[in-house]
Amino acid sequence: MKNALVLIDIQNDYFIGGKNELYLTKEAAENASKVLNYFRNANLPIFHIKHISGANAAFFLPDTYGAEINDIVAPMNDEKVIVKHAPNAFLKTNLADELRKQEISNLIICGMMSHMCIDTTVRAAMDNGFTVTLLEDACTTKNLIWGDDKIPAQTVQKTIMASLNGVFAKVTKTDKFLESSKNNN
Repeated sequence: MKNALVLIDIQNDYFIGGKNELYLTKEAAENASKVLNYFRNANLPIFHIKHISGANAAFFLPDTYGAEINDIVAPMNDEKVIVKHAPNAFLKTNLADELRKQEISNLIICGMMSHMCIDTTVRAAMDNGFTVTLLEDACTTKNLIWGDDKIPAQTVQKTIMASLNGVFAKVTKTDKFLESSKNNN
């Protein structure tokens, strides 16, 4: 089974001072960075996914600082960056083709927002024939509102991870993934 790292939407608008701040963004990005460094050191495939919104959107506007991938996980020159315009990183992109070209079967996914782009892309990965290892502490989300209720980000995160674990992904923590990866090499 050949692995690739897929970093989804770790962009400046999600960080403190951005147009759509998330919960514990820096901590999630730092965990994603640990995995990114492991993949770089092992010379394994890395795909950065970058969301660009339409001109009337509230964040990730074209050609803005907020739409840039954050420095914590900034791509190196030889790393693939795939631009998407919808929550699903496979929709109208060449992600599946690029993965198949490299004979990749398992995706290690981390990024932002768990309840939107992570959830949608993980489910689409299965539809496209890939297996997924999802790093829960290298993902994050935000508080949501349903009716008159505020759903705390921690509850949203746990709910999304619980719903994806098993059928759609193997959900684990960053350090546990790295430990098992190092022991298998």
